[in-house]
Amino acid sequence: MAKTTMPTGEKKTRAPRKARTPLTTRENLSALIGTARKILRKDKGLNGDVDRLPLLTWVMFLKFLDDLEIVHEEEAELDGKRYQPIIEAPYRWRDWAAREDGVTGDELLAFISQEFTVRTDGSTGKGLFAYLRGLAGEGEKGSQREVIANVFKGVQNRMVSGYLLRDIINKINGIHFSASEEIHTLSHLYESMLREMRDAAGDAGEFYTPRPVVRFMVQVTDPRLGETVLDPACGTGGFLVEAYDHIAPQVAAPDQRRALQRGTLYGQEAKPLPYMLAQMNLLLHGLEAPQIAYGNTLERRINEIGHSERVDVILTNPPFGGEEEVGIKANFPPNMQTAETALLFLQYIMRKLRVAGTPVPGGKPSDRGGRAAVVVPNGTLFGDGVCTVIKEEMLKEFKLHTIVRLPQGVFAPYTDIPANLLFFERGGPTDTIWYYELPLPEGRKKYSKTAPLQFEEFAPAQAWWNAREEGPQAWKVDFSAKRAAAVEAATPHWQKAEAERNAAIGLGKPIRELEQTIQATTNGNKAALQDQLRTLKAEQQAHEQMAKVAQAEGDSLYWPIYNLDIKNPNAKAGLEHADPKDLIAAMRSHEAEVMRLLGEIEALVTEVQA
Repeated sequence: MAKTTMPTGEKKTRAPRKARTPLTTRENLSALIGTARKILRKDKGLNGDVDRLPLLTWVMFLKFLDDLEIVHEEEAELDGKRYQPIIEAPYRWRDWAAREDGVTGDELLAFISQEFTVRTDGSTGKGLFAYLRGLAGEGEKGSQREVIANVFKGVQNRMVSGYLLRDIINKINGIHFSASEEIHTLSHLYESMLREMRDAAGDAGEFYTPRPVVRFMVQVTDPRLGETVLDPACGTGGFLVEAYDHIAPQVAAPDQRRALQRGTLYGQEAKPLPYMLAQMNLLLHGLEAPQIAYGNTLERRINEIGHSERVDVILTNPPFGGEEEVGIKANFPPNMQTAETALLFLQYIMRKLRVAGTPVPGGKPSDRGGRAAVVVPNGTLFGDGVCTVIKEEMLKEFKLHTIVRLPQGVFAPYTDIPANLLFFERGGPTDTIWYYELPLPEGRKKYSKTAPLQFEEFAPAQAWWNAREEGPQAWKVDFSAKRAAAVEAATPHWQKAEAERNAAIGLGKPIRELEQTIQATTNGNKAALQDQLRTLKAEQQAHEQMAKVAQAEGDSLYWPIYNLDIKNPNAKAGLEHADPKDLIAAMRSHEAEVMRLLGEIEALVTEVQA
C-alpha cells in the first residue's frame, strides 16, 4: 500500500486529548469515602476507627503524591525541562494501584509490606513500604523524600485481606487530587474523620484541641504574611491548618504565595501516627510541602537556640500530664529542670520567640518581639517550685498580657482538667495581666462530647479583645504594682538573711584557725579551747538558722505573686471558693429548714389519719 505523504508546510494534526475523568460531585465524594469506610469495617485486622483512618490516610497520601507528580511532570514538559520524580517506577500509584484489575490478594499484601518481594512489573526488589522508608537516605534534610520516609516510618498495613485492600484502592483512585473543588471538600471530610478517630480513641487517645479554641487563638494572635509560625507539638496539624487559612487571603502575588507555601508554617511532632495525619491534613488544605519535622522537640538544648532559629508566632497546645526522661531534662537550665512536659514546652516556647530588632533570615529585622498563644493546664497557673521559677522568668522577660480561662469540659471526654489560654510576647516585664473567663451557656454545667463548645461562644471574647474593659467576665491585675509591693515587703527579710549568712561565713575563718590550734595543743588548755570551738560553731549554726528563717519569711511574701490562678472577682461566689465556716453554717441552716419541713409534713399526716 502506498505511503501517504503530507503536503509541504502543512502542520501535523495533534491527536485529540483523552477526555479527563469527570470530577466527582461533593455528594459523590462523601459517598465514596463512606463506601471505603464500610469496606474497611469488613477487614478482621482493623480495630475500629483508630486503625481505619490511618490506613485510609496512607492510601490517600500515595494517590495525592502521584496526582501532584503528574501535574509537576506536565509543567516541566511545557517548560522543556526534565522532571526528577520523588517516587520512581514501579512504586508510583499509577504503576501498581491505578488499574482496577491490578495486583490484589496476597500478592498485593506482599508487595506493600514485605522487605523484599516480586514487584508489580515482574521484577524483584524492595517492597513498597521498604522503598518509601529508604527515601530518607536519598533526599536532603527537609526534602519531600525525607518527609515521605518519615511518614512511612510508623506506617503498617493492618489489613489482612488483600482483596478488600484492592477495593479500598479502587475507591480512592476515584478521587482527583488535582481538582481544587475536590480537595476542598475532602479537607472537610478528613477533619470530620479526625474528630471521629479522636472520639474512638477515648481517654487513651491523642490529645486534640477543639477547633473553636484553635480558631479563636489564631484569630486574636493574627499571624501576618511574612511572619514565621510554629507549632512545636503540632499533633494532626490543627493550628497550622487554621493559620494557613488565616494568612492565605493576604496573598496578592506569586512570590507571596511561594513564601506562604515554603517559608511561613513550621511544625514538629514526635509520634508517627499524628505526624502522618498532619501531613495529609495540611496537604488537603493546600500546603503543598508541609515543613513538619519528625521527632521530639524537647531533644534540643534550649541554650543552643540562636536568633536565626526564632520565630514570630507560636500557636500550640503542648502535651501535659506526661513526664520526660532524665536526658530530656538535662537540655534545660538546672534551676528549671522538671519532668513535667508542659513546663518544658513552656520554656522552649519562650526561648523560640523572636527578639525585636534581631536579624531575620532573608528579611529585615522585626520591629516587635515574637508572640505566643499556648494552652496550659490549670496547674501551671498555681504551681510552685520549678513552675514558679519558670513563671518568674516569663513575667520578667515577656509581657503576659492575657489569660483566657476556659470552662470545665472543653476538652471532654478526653480530660476534665481545667485549661487556660496564655497570650504573651517577648519584651517584658509584664505590667498588666488581663483575665477573661469564658462562661458556660445559660443552663449548662459543663461541656461534653455530644454538646461541645461552639466557636460562636467566643464572639463576646473577640469583641472584648480590643476594648479591654472590666466587666462580669473580665478583670485585670496590676502585676507590676503587685510585684513592687511584694519586693518591698520581702526585701528587709532578704537583707536580714544575707546579713546572717555573711555573719555565719565570717565565723568560718576563726573556727578553722581554732581547730588548727587545738590539733597542735598538747597541754591542759585543750579542753578550754574545745569549749570555745563549740561556742563558735553554735553561734555559726544560729546565724545559719536565722538566715533560713529570714529567707523563708521574705520568700513567703514574694513568691505567692506568681500564683496566677486568680478567680473572677466579679463572679458570684461558688461553693468551692467559700469559707469553710460559711459552708458549715449554710449546711446547718439547710438542715434546720429540712427538719422544720419534715415536722410540718408529719403533723399533716397525723391530722389526716385522725
